[in-house]
Amino acid sequence: MAEGKRTDGTRTPDRSRSRNQEQGRNRNRDPGLQPERTRLAWRRTTLACAVAASLAGRQTLHNGIDPVALVVLALVVPTWLAFLALAHRRIRAMNVPRPPVLSPRAAVAAVACTLALALLGAAMLR
Repeated sequence: MAEGKRTDGTRTPDRSRSRNQEQGRNRNRDPGLQPERTRLAWRRTTLACAVAASLAGRQTLHNGIDPVALVVLALVVPTWLAFLALAHRRIRAMNVPRPPVLSPRAAVAAVACTLALALLGAAMLR
């Protein structure tokens, strides 16, 4: 049997053509709940960062205030505020039906804030 033909002599549908038609439909698709899920994910991440910053402050107060802990805490707070501002801007951008793509600069900033909070949290546990 030749490729693209059935045994009854009719042709099978061209799958590459149907894929192209599907891609064309995706351009005009309704985003549905995807922006809402993304918005909620940003809110959860912001909450997790707030908890991490709060725990860093608690750890500093619980173990006694020493210079290293104060420096770490002084770095945690602006890092958390930077992430909070970044997330707030992204959440506001999600209010349109077709939200813009997250810029590489914002993505790098979000990753940097997350890594900084993780490293500063590890420094607090020393």
